[in-house]
Amino acid sequence: MQDKYFAKKRIRSSIILLIIIAVTYGSMVLTQFSMIQGLASIPKAIQWGFTNFFPNASSLDRLPNILDKLLETLLVSIAATTIAAMFALMFAIAGSNTTKINSFFSTIARGFATLFRNIDIAAWSMILLFSFGQSSLTGFFALFFVSFGFLTRAFIEVIDETSNSSVEALQATGATYFTIIFQSVIPSTIAQMISWLLFVIETNIRSATLIGILTGTGIGFAFDLYYKSSNYNAASLVVLVIAITILSIEYISNYIRRVIL
Repeated sequence: MQDKYFAKKRIRSSIILLIIIAVTYGSMVLTQFSMIQGLASIPKAIQWGFTNFFPNASSLDRLPNILDKLLETLLVSIAATTIAAMFALMFAIAGSNTTKINSFFSTIARGFATLFRNIDIAAWSMILLFSFGQSSLTGFFALFFVSFGFLTRAFIEVIDETSNSSVEALQATGATYFTIIFQSVIPSTIAQMISWLLFVIETNIRSATLIGILTGTGIGFAFDLYYKSSNYNAASLVVLVIAITILSIEYISNYIRRVIL
């Protein structure tokens, strides 16, 4: 009986693998993508990068402007994520099975989380671009909506996994709803929530570069401007600054996680 089960499982796995291969090959044919040409172009791309895409003395003169744009990107990312986390906490409390007020509000909260989380940040940028134009406000709201949806879902799961037993204990003693929230739910989940908040800040700083290209703001706009004007040396300096910043933020957030968890 067990042999038949494993035989069926292998057959299903083989069928799925064949379907994936067929879809991949069909996509390559439809898009006229050549794997051989793609691999053959890698040495030329590397050679071009070492020849043109590196900072020089002239590009260093633009460093102050690049750092100003970077600071703008960092501030917008952190502000959008932090404010989104505040709203996400309220919706998570309403949406969690452990702390929900009723099924109606729980469904609404989870629905908002699903809606905002599943629309890509680039799509939000394009949608908001028609309303707010090319401004930092467009990038702020794009980051806010995606962060709100993701953090609401993450906070709901944290509350459901962490606070169930302590909430039941307080309910048995006759504690009020807000006493349970502030004396049990938030203290027992705050460390994991901060960890998720730091993760989203990291992600948003990366995403803000793309948003800047679309909205004409921040460090993304600086890269787009230099690259389109064929100033590859300055563009490479922007990439280098972004990489150093992201690695620094990741190191700091990982250190904070180790301290609080």
